[in-house]
Amino acid sequence: MKRLIVLLSGVACACAIDAAHAQSSVTLYGVIDNGLEYQNPGTAAVTRAVSGGLFASRYGFKGSEDIGGGLHVNFQLEQGFSGVTGAASNSAAVFNRQAWVGMSGGFGEMRFGLQNTPQYIFMNPELDPLAVMSIASPMNNFNSLTVRVSNAISYFTPTVYGLTAQFMVAMRDSTTKPSNGLQFYNAAVRYVNGPFHLAAGYEQAANAAGTSILKIFNAGASVKVGAARFYLAYHTERQTDDSSKRDVYEASGSYLFGPADQVALLYGYAHDRTGQGNNAQQIGLSYEHFLSKVTTLYASAGFIQNRNQAHFTLNGTAYTGVTVAPGNDTRGITLGIVHTF
Repeated sequence: MKRLIVLLSGVACACAIDAAHAQSSVTLYGVIDNGLEYQNPGTAAVTRAVSGGLFASRYGFKGSEDIGGGLHVNFQLEQGFSGVTGAASNSAAVFNRQAWVGMSGGFGEMRFGLQNTPQYIFMNPELDPLAVMSIASPMNNFNSLTVRVSNAISYFTPTVYGLTAQFMVAMRDSTTKPSNGLQFYNAAVRYVNGPFHLAAGYEQAANAAGTSILKIFNAGASVKVGAARFYLAYHTERQTDDSSKRDVYEASGSYLFGPADQVALLYGYAHDRTGQGNNAQQIGLSYEHFLSKVTTLYASAGFIQNRNQAHFTLNGTAYTGVTVAPGNDTRGITLGIVHTF
């Protein structure tokens, strides 16, 4: 009997130790961003309800399991939706924004599946005070970039003396031709030293048929001075079929008026490198009032001056701007509220 008690005690202790090492947690989270927008592309003005003026509306689940030895198994599932209609961003996908699993530890982190690119999660916050979001950001309106990809494999390095890097490749599948091999590459490096930030990234994305490749390079630097932060950013993109050759330059800054109010001013210039003179420039203005840690009121405004056949529009973070005729100027303003949970 004593031997049985000892045996059962040992099993119980082992289970307790296992439970201590394999602690897991799952979090439900989300963002709802709704607002009203006015845009005038020089023809018929449009007033409409919009979702995703500053942040894309979404909900999701994320979790982590501590398996001991400093290792964690992580996952994230995320779906986008319209806060003004309730419709899924993509009704054909259960989780259209993220669906990945991976591991992290002293070596860094690995992720496998549908996920945001290093450009989106790592580079964009270093390019301007709006992290390349809303109609106020010239980088949002002038740039081509890949926000997320399926079949992706990514690696995030640990931070060493302020230096961090992220790398990603994505495989082809049955929806692309040819149906094997790699379709997408993205790498980004960031250096942070006190108030000074510096980041650069490269992206290469092939079309579905593999007949054309988009090559993108981004670089950004910023410095914090008191309650202000000033940014300089550069973007260049080249499509190998010559359908796009463009450089974008942006200067911007933000200022925090106390703990609850922030304003940002942005200027961007898009230089057409095809020789056709389809250039454009934009000025943007954004104001955010933080009602609480999870709720923000915002106003975003932008004015784009298009030249020749340029027809850039004012895009929200999660929706496309109204159609602009070639050479027409466009202007707009969005008033919205964001709540996170």
